[in-house]
Amino acid sequence: MRAVYVIGVGAHPWGKFPDKPQLQLALHALGTAVKDADAKWSDLQGLVAASSRFEGGMGWGLHANEIVQAVAENGIPTSNVGGGCAAGGIAVHAAYSMIASGQCDLVAAVGAERMPKGFIPRPPGIANDITDTDYLRWVAMGATNPAYWALEMRRRMHEHGTSERTLALASVLMHANAAGNPLARYRSPCSVDEVLASPMVSDPLRLLEICAVSDGAAAIILGSEDQARRRGGPLVQVAGCATATGQFGDPSVRVPGIAMPGGRGAPHTSEVVLAVQRSMQMAGAEHKDIDLLEMADNTAWHVLAWPELFGFFEPGQSDWMLGKGQLAIDGQLPINPSGGFLSFGEATTAQGVLQVCELAWQLRGQAQGHQVQGARVGLSAVLGLGANGASVVLKT
Repeated sequence: MRAVYVIGVGAHPWGKFPDKPQLQLALHALGTAVKDADAKWSDLQGLVAASSRFEGGMGWGLHANEIVQAVAENGIPTSNVGGGCAAGGIAVHAAYSMIASGQCDLVAAVGAERMPKGFIPRPPGIANDITDTDYLRWVAMGATNPAYWALEMRRRMHEHGTSERTLALASVLMHANAAGNPLARYRSPCSVDEVLASPMVSDPLRLLEICAVSDGAAAIILGSEDQARRRGGPLVQVAGCATATGQFGDPSVRVPGIAMPGGRGAPHTSEVVLAVQRSMQMAGAEHKDIDLLEMADNTAWHVLAWPELFGFFEPGQSDWMLGKGQLAIDGQLPINPSGGFLSFGEATTAQGVLQVCELAWQLRGQAQGHQVQGARVGLSAVLGLGANGASVVLKT
C-alpha cells in the first residue's frame, strides 16, 4: 500500500442557498480544491462523490457523473457512495483506497447537499414502506432524531449527573469556535443563559443544542507522495483511514435498530467507535498524540459523550474537561475548532468531507481565526444512517 497525501482542499460556505443547484455547490468546492492543489481538472484520475437521498444526482444519486459531464468528460472512473450522514467520510476512504492501491495518482472526493427543512428529515417523496425501519421509527413511533438524542442525554444526566448548564456550555463552546470561521453558517457567540432560554425541542435538548440542516459542499484531492512533493508546501499524510458498520450488541438507542442490547463487548455507537479505533491503529496513533478532534456533534450531548466513547476520557470526565476549558481551541483536546455541526448545520453527505478539509487546514496552519497552535495530528469521526461510521487521521 502506498502512502497517500492531501493535495488540495476546498469548500463552499454553509447556509441556505435556494437559488443554487446542488451541482453548483459541488463545482464551487471542487474547483477551489483543484486550485488549491495547483492542478487542472484534466489532472484528476478519479472522482468519488457522496450520494444523497435528498437531491439525487440525475435522480439516481450520480453526483460524480453529473460533475464530470458538466466539466470534463475525459474517461476517468467515478464512484457514488452512500452511507447517510457518513457518506462524505466513506467517499474520502474510497478515494484514499484508489491512491493507496496504486490504481491512480490523483483522486478527488466531494460531498454536496441541499437539505429540506427539519431535523435531518426523511427525503421528500420517499415511499412509506412498512419494511423501512427508518420509516417506522419516524411515523409509527414518532421518534425523530432529537428524540433518541434526548434519551441519550437523559441517560447521561442519570449516570453522571451532567447538568443542563454543562450541556448548554458545550453549545456555547461550539459557537465560540465558529466565530472565527468564515465557512460556518452560525458565527455569533452565545451565552449559557441564551442557550437555556432557547425553545425546548425534545427534553432536555433545546434549539441551540441541536444542529440545524444546511446547504453546503466540500472537496478534497488526494494523491501519491510524488504528487505531493511535486507541488511543494507542507506534506499532510492520510495516516489512517477507516470505515465501519454497527456491531451486534451495541447498547446505543436504536428505535428500531440493527442491534439490540444484551450483547457483550460491543461499544456504544459501535460504527463510529470502531472506525476511530481502526483509523488510529492504522496511523499508529495513541490518544495522547491527537492534537484536535473534528467529530459529528448533532447535539451538545455528542460533544460530551463521544470523546469518552473514543477513549480520550473516562465516562463522565468530559463535563469537568469542558468546565476547565480543556476542550477549547487552546485546551488539552480541542473539539471541533471549526465550530462543528452545531455552528454549520448539517449538510449530510458533505459533512464528512468538510471534517477532513478542516483537519488539513489546521495541520497546514491555515485555519485563520480558529487555529489550533502547533497541530500535527488530527482525527475525524462521523456517523450515518444504516449504522455507518468513518474516521480519518491526518498528520504532518
